[in-house]
Amino acid sequence: MSISSNQYRTKLTYDDYVLLPDDGNQHEIIDGRHYRNAAPSPRHQTVSRLIQFQLMEQIEIPGHGQVFNAPIDVQFDDFNVVQPDIVVVMNSNRIVTPTKIKGVPDLVVEILSPSTRDRDLQLKKQLYEQNAVPEYWIVDTDNQNILVHCIDSNGTYAQPLAHSETITLSIHDMTVSLDLNKVW
Repeated sequence: MSISSNQYRTKLTYDDYVLLPDDGNQHEIIDGRHYRNAAPSPRHQTVSRLIQFQLMEQIEIPGHGQVFNAPIDVQFDDFNVVQPDIVVVMNSNRIVTPTKIKGVPDLVVEILSPSTRDRDLQLKKQLYEQNAVPEYWIVDTDNQNILVHCIDSNGTYAQPLAHSETITLSIHDMTVSLDLNKVW
């Protein structure tokens, strides 16, 4: 009887993740499976920077929390380590360690690219929902909009809302507004 090697595949852990080569690619582990992404495009990086700038102006500079851009490791557990494009962690959420973010951020932002589109829309959305990330933004640079997923009282993401001009984020008793006309 022949046994497929996939039947006994060992899930990768964070300990395996830290041994991956520093090869200029972005590496992630989702449910113990390794994913590798090429470096993002200039358009992707520009959009990321413009969103991050507005978040930093309203969250980090006034001292309410921290805004991180990729690459930054977000470890949910031993089998799930991702590098979102932008991560917001408020001061009351004490999950920032000297080497990574270990726990659930207050906001995660992913910018779609051809190589990550399906993963961002499905696999990562499921991962963020399972870990109760309060808000998950999916940025679609082609359509110039952001899909906003908010966790509801059932612990699931409600129907996403698409924003193309402004986004208002209520986070830890404060309101943050992004002017998307400054992004596109």
